[in-house]
Amino acid sequence: MRIKQKPEDFSVKESYRFDEVPSGRHRVYLMDKQKLSTFDAADRIRDAFGLRPGSISYCGLKDKQGRTEQLIAVDGADVDMQDPDLRLKYLGRTDQPLSAANITSNRFAVTVRMLTEESIGPLNLAAAEINRLGVVNYFDSQRFGSLKHGQGFIAKDLIRGDFEAALRNYLAQPSELDRSEDAKVKAFWRENWGRWDARVPFEGSRKYHRILKSLREHPGDYLRAFLQIDASYRAMLLFTYQSYLWNEGVRRYLQLLLPRENLFPLKYQAGTLLFHRDADMEVLETLRHSTFPLLAPDSTFEDPKVKQAVDWVLGREKLKLEDLRVEEARRMLFFKHEERPTVVIPHKLVIGRVQNDDLNRGYLKVNIAFTLPPGAYATLVIKRLFHFEYAEDSAQQIRESWRAPVEDQDGERESGDTAFAPRGPRKAPGPTPPVPGFKAGPRATPTAGRPTAARRTPAPEAAPTPGRRTQPREAAQDHRPSQPSAGFLERQRQKKDAKEQARREQAAKRPESRKKK
Repeated sequence: MRIKQKPEDFSVKESYRFDEVPSGRHRVYLMDKQKLSTFDAADRIRDAFGLRPGSISYCGLKDKQGRTEQLIAVDGADVDMQDPDLRLKYLGRTDQPLSAANITSNRFAVTVRMLTEESIGPLNLAAAEINRLGVVNYFDSQRFGSLKHGQGFIAKDLIRGDFEAALRNYLAQPSELDRSEDAKVKAFWRENWGRWDARVPFEGSRKYHRILKSLREHPGDYLRAFLQIDASYRAMLLFTYQSYLWNEGVRRYLQLLLPRENLFPLKYQAGTLLFHRDADMEVLETLRHSTFPLLAPDSTFEDPKVKQAVDWVLGREKLKLEDLRVEEARRMLFFKHEERPTVVIPHKLVIGRVQNDDLNRGYLKVNIAFTLPPGAYATLVIKRLFHFEYAEDSAQQIRESWRAPVEDQDGERESGDTAFAPRGPRKAPGPTPPVPGFKAGPRATPTAGRPTAARRTPAPEAAPTPGRRTQPREAAQDHRPSQPSAGFLERQRQKKDAKEQARREQAAKRPESRKKK
């Protein structure tokens, strides 16, 4: 299975509210972006209009890999941007910067691709489980990009007081998965660490101007330089580690509440998550109404099982609550306590008609729409729906997707940036209850001449138990549609050119033959 093969495959729209004040200093815009993170979009607007750091506020961070709409507010300036991948629509003014309180919900529309008939079968049961049980409200892999790109948890460097390591991980740790100019800038400073007067030959270095200026004026004062990072991004670096502690704590909390047979694991960027496939009514009510804290030095606990889970995760991290602070910059670098719902229930979950996948021949696709409260991750709902065949992309698979671009409907080639790796087909379990909105249309079966699910179905004795991974990854690789090689494409072009040349020569001969007659 794959999502986010095209920006249109992952769409999110904020439902928002703000108090309009005609004389307010904050201009509110609806920002429509694609293939850009919220930070990247805000940086582009700031650079284009010469705005100071911190002048743009927003309600939350939206996924980079997709097309998203969200509110932003610009302090004290009118701006306009109508680029193909970033557009602004003016909505009005307000007297306060935006925050998470301005979001009421997010509506998602996700196209899941590269499915087989075996993928569709268990989908009914998984959707029924979500409607009854909800989805554990974990932070998903997008929150942990610093791990994906080799920076680690920068907040742990700050807690230890190793500010040089924190700054080095932020400024001089290029990612093998980053093909932007930013990676070149970071590689430059990795090779020239301490030589702050060195000239950076890349335009992307401008975003680090304040940090480098601080290091040139106060070499060795790494904390001062680190504090030149935009305040919202600094807060996000701390929040990333808080999110990891939350995930690990909730995972332990579920183990304390439920027997092992009611839980199943899913891998993600920072480790393993646990989800429940069943629960008795008492535990179900507890989960629906419980919260779990984002930890800070002042966190307190009423539920003894929550405290037990917190003690377990802090013990494993060799920390105490009072360690979650940066003494040297307590006002600018701090952990804030917040209660987060343990479980969310997607509203208006609709599974669309199954269709042939126009990007992956021989496979199926389905559109899934649902609404989530602010802060919940749509990708977790998709993972929970397809837990029986989900697998996280490895770094090698991401690099391979660069070498094998896909072609969209308009004929434009784009990188195969994906969220989930394709897996081999699975034997569907027994009949499952229908889900409202699910319709298997006439196009649900692959057309003749394409590989059908029946030809790929494993032997009965190899059929996996639902929710448990039994098929080896090596076997799964065999079921991926092959990409045409460069040699094959070149031969096809040569044939086409030869045919065109022959047609022209034949057309040129026709007038001569007529004259002879």
